[in-house]
Amino acid sequence: MKVLLIDDHPLILSALKSVIQGLGDDVTVAGANSAAAARATLQEDAEFDLVLLDLQLGDANGFDLLTELRAAYPALPVVVVSASDRTSDVIRAIDMGAMGFVPKRASNETLFEALRLVMSGGIYVPPMTMGTDGGNSADSSAASPADVDTTPGYLRVVGAQSTQGGFQQNPPSLGAIGLTPRQTDVLALLLQGKPNKLIARELGVSVETVKDHVAAVLRALNVNSRTQAVLAVSQMTQQAGGITAWRRSGR
Repeated sequence: MKVLLIDDHPLILSALKSVIQGLGDDVTVAGANSAAAARATLQEDAEFDLVLLDLQLGDANGFDLLTELRAAYPALPVVVVSASDRTSDVIRAIDMGAMGFVPKRASNETLFEALRLVMSGGIYVPPMTMGTDGGNSADSSAASPADVDTTPGYLRVVGAQSTQGGFQQNPPSLGAIGLTPRQTDVLALLLQGKPNKLIARELGVSVETVKDHVAAVLRALNVNSRTQAVLAVSQMTQQAGGITAWRRSGR
C-alpha cells in the first residue's frame, strides 16, 4: 500500500510516517510538506492508495486542496488528519469527498482503526464530535472506530447537514442509472474501498480500463468522489436495507 502524507509540520510529518509504516511491511509512505509538493508528487506518480491531508498548509487552504484532489483523482481515498475536530469541519470535509476525518490528538490505535475502516470501504469520523461543535468533550458512550456504522447512522447525519451534491435530493434507483454489468462490478469493489490496482487484478482488466469505469460510475451517480458515491448508493438502497444488503445481493 502506498500512502501520501501532506503536512507542513516536519515533526508531525515524521511522526505520521512512523505510525503509518507500522501498519505493515508492505506499506510505503511518501511525505509532502506543501500543497505544491503534493501536486508534484501525484503528477509524477498517481498510483497512491491513500492520502492523509492536513487542513492547515502554509501555501494553501486544506479544503481547497481536498477539492482539487477529489476532482483530479476521484478514486483516490483522502483522509483528513487535523488539529480540529469541530463538527462543522468534519461535515464539510466528508461532504467535500474525504473518506475519513481523524483528529491529530487521536491515539495511534485510533488512527490504525480509522485507516483500516477507510480501506475496507467505510467512512471514519470521530464519534465524539457529532452533536457538538466544541470538539473537546468526548461522548462517553461513543463507539470505537471499528464499531462506527458507516451507512445508516453517520451518513444520515451527513445527508441531513450537507450542502453539496445534487444526488442527495430525490436520488434515482440503482437500476435506473444505467450501469453496465462491468460498471456495477467496479462500483461494488469501489464501495469496498479497493484501489484501482486491486480492482483491475480482481476483474482481470487493465488499470486504465478500471479508471474509465470508475469515471463512468461517478458520472452515472452524478457525484465526483468515492465518498459521495457511498452516500448516493446508501440513499438509493435504503428501502432494500442499505449498502450491506446490496452487497449481499451480489451487486
